[in-house]
Amino acid sequence: MNDQHWTVHAKFANDLTVQIGDSIFQLHQLAMVSKSGYLNRLAFQRGINQEKIRVPKIQIHDFPGGAEIFLLVVKFCYGWKVDLTAANIGPVYCAAHFLEMSDDLQQENLISKTETFLSYLLFASWEDIFQILRSCENNFSWAKELQISKRCSEAIAWKACIDPRAFTYIDDDAFAENSQNGCVAENWWFEDVSRLRIDHFLEVIELIKQKGMKSELIGSCIAHWTTKWLSQIRFGQHNLSKHLTQQLLRVTAENLIKVLPEEKNSVSCNFLLHLLKLGMMMRISSQLLNHLETRIAVMLEHCSASDLLIKNYGNNDTVYDVKIVTRVVKSYMSSVLKNSTSSRTFLVGRLVDEYLTMVARDDKLLIEQFSSLSEALPKDARYCNDTLYGAIDMYLKAHPKLTEEERTTICRAMNYHKLSEEARQHAMKNDRLPSCITTRLILLEQVNMAKSMTSSGSNFRRTKTQAVIRLSKGLDEGCITPRKEIRLMKQEVENMKVQLNALQMCRMQLQKQVKGHFVCGGI
Repeated sequence: MNDQHWTVHAKFANDLTVQIGDSIFQLHQLAMVSKSGYLNRLAFQRGINQEKIRVPKIQIHDFPGGAEIFLLVVKFCYGWKVDLTAANIGPVYCAAHFLEMSDDLQQENLISKTETFLSYLLFASWEDIFQILRSCENNFSWAKELQISKRCSEAIAWKACIDPRAFTYIDDDAFAENSQNGCVAENWWFEDVSRLRIDHFLEVIELIKQKGMKSELIGSCIAHWTTKWLSQIRFGQHNLSKHLTQQLLRVTAENLIKVLPEEKNSVSCNFLLHLLKLGMMMRISSQLLNHLETRIAVMLEHCSASDLLIKNYGNNDTVYDVKIVTRVVKSYMSSVLKNSTSSRTFLVGRLVDEYLTMVARDDKLLIEQFSSLSEALPKDARYCNDTLYGAIDMYLKAHPKLTEEERTTICRAMNYHKLSEEARQHAMKNDRLPSCITTRLILLEQVNMAKSMTSSGSNFRRTKTQAVIRLSKGLDEGCITPRKEIRLMKQEVENMKVQLNALQMCRMQLQKQVKGHFVCGGI
């Protein structure tokens, strides 16, 4: 016997030759055909049609498991010991059906033997189920036709829904990793399931859904599988051509979107954004993309800014994908905003501003990307513009070479009337802001000061400030004010503050005197 040629020696001469691929087996008809309906049929047909050929030769193409599995079949037919394991039960089960080795020919034939052992493994073991699935990958069509894959998926789904201590589980160390204080974590099965191929994984998820598992747990499992699978693609662990990789990614993305649980909060916003990014890159159907966008848009009111951080991997890209967030925010505007109250809209406005604050320092973030996102929501979607101002200031600090016009574009979404007193004071002294914005803030401060002083009963009248205020008429057109005049306006504001403070002190003294007068009069 060698690697390519097997000969079974017995008292009688070999009278049957079987070729499996490049391997040739010299066998005996009686031992083989008595247990295989397939070989029985072929051997006798050859014997009748080719009477001059003393030893019929049967050539079998696409035999399940190849020559290695056929050798196990030969051993079984000759009554020798055959070691069935989780690694070979799948191919041997397929081979037994291929060769038609049923109990009709002989009791306890190979089909019934393998069926008994397969059923035992599916019921009693957890790790062996995954070994069976892996062993069937090269015999996919047979495994599918004989429902081995489905039975394995059903066994995984059933076991995932019960306490793993109810059946033979993994080794003690691995069990301990998935346990806390003697209690088994709900996601104990994630890591094993994440190794499944996409078709097997989808089948398991559908079956788990039918068994009523919590949607949050299902969503977390899908996210875990996707993260692990995408990392394998990214680092080249799948031996696929570029075309096949693209095709696999597209089909996978579409199927993952379809299998997602629909229940609220079953999947995180961050994972859905990653899935949307993958779908856009792979150009999946627009219908699925729109469905995903709308689903994410509905979740925005309950998200945090960190949920929106989706990394780019190109060398010339921004660190985080701002475009995809802009796309979702615009979807929120078109499909969700009309059904939301102003208080809910304020939540999204604050979310966008906090996100802009997190990405503003990226030196590769373009003006168009920043302004497109900041202007995606209407100005009345922000109750206060302090966070947006902070994001704008960070962007201007990270991009010091911007022109006056570009800085004005960055500030376009900001409503300076909605800045707090503290933010306005900071902005008036901020040389990074365009001149027109600084001027408007100073004028606003002057107007507020004048109102306060008038309400205090002051006879104060503006002098130089009157000439400065007239500059406001041309702000919207040219939006350019000389720095000298801005400094003058700032000085006037400071003078007005001093006078206002003096008036307030005087007012407090008068109130004390009046109060003392009434007290004395009462005595």
